[in-house]
Amino acid sequence: MSGLILENVEKHYGSACAVTDVNLHLPEGKLVCFLGPSGCGKTTLLRMIAGLETLTGGEIRLDGEDIGNTPAHLRNFGMVFQSLALFPHMTVGENIAYPLKLRGVSKAEQQTRVVELLELIQLQQMIDRPVAKLSGGQRQRVAIARAIANHPKILLLDEPLSALDAKLRESMQVEIRQLQQRLNITTIMVTHDQREAMTMADIVVVLGEHRVQQVGTPIEIYRHPANEFVADFIGSGNIFPATALGNGKVSLPGGDALQVPICSSILVGEKVKMLIRPEDLQLSAPQATAGNRLLGKVTFVRDIGATIETTVECSGVSFTALSTPCQGIGLSIGHPVSVTLPVEACRVLGA
Repeated sequence: MSGLILENVEKHYGSACAVTDVNLHLPEGKLVCFLGPSGCGKTTLLRMIAGLETLTGGEIRLDGEDIGNTPAHLRNFGMVFQSLALFPHMTVGENIAYPLKLRGVSKAEQQTRVVELLELIQLQQMIDRPVAKLSGGQRQRVAIARAIANHPKILLLDEPLSALDAKLRESMQVEIRQLQQRLNITTIMVTHDQREAMTMADIVVVLGEHRVQQVGTPIEIYRHPANEFVADFIGSGNIFPATALGNGKVSLPGGDALQVPICSSILVGEKVKMLIRPEDLQLSAPQATAGNRLLGKVTFVRDIGATIETTVECSGVSFTALSTPCQGIGLSIGHPVSVTLPVEACRVLGA
């Protein structure tokens, strides 16, 4: 089977577990993000793929070949570290040419490849500039150019944008994504930034508690989280307790009933967790409760410019709703308000 396959991969440091029971099939030509909180094992997993960490158990195969014991320098993978690890005493051109020099490529071929890569990253005029005199974004591009100089099979990125300011980070996200698509190179990127993963990745691998929690496209992960951990980590969401009543209904702590998508695995009387995203809640002037429309009171309002965040207490639950200024109905703290929870937007996360 083509692509990168991880089977039952695990890593232990003595009695401490870093990664366990990882099973993944990462197809060719895709940008995959390993996403999760600090300490969940995503960088350890990336380093095992790179060959910088040995496996405690399991297999890693590339295009059917077991590479679990292949030394890092023989895997032909490109890697960009969080620190970038550029050589400060070298010029831009010398940094990019360095991996080619190590492989015995002739100086003429080195020069041709460096010029080609500088054109690709749009830094043609900086071939002789010391990397110490580059901006953060320029250094980032040079690090990527150096990583792909040897035409690697896979490009590995370990939180490459974490040191950049917010605006530059967003522009670099677009640049890396466009570069990856242009080269059609399989890329695995580690990040703890959910927005970064959601905007860049073809496939998101959510890690938590040292194991894979869910794998899917960004929209699958966001709209259909596998469990409470994923729902809570990806985006902002209203996660609240309820009790199953049967026939697609649940009751809230305050006694109101909601119609929700039927979940056959949930038994009547069972305590469950529910999810609804803030942008799916609908606020309106106070009306009589009916269906999935509840009556509540505004407890907090925050105007963030492009959106208005409103917190409403109703039926024993604190809901946060997002709306645009043109959708706003002029609410302030203490005002009564009706909250509608569309049936199709409610998600049963399980017991």
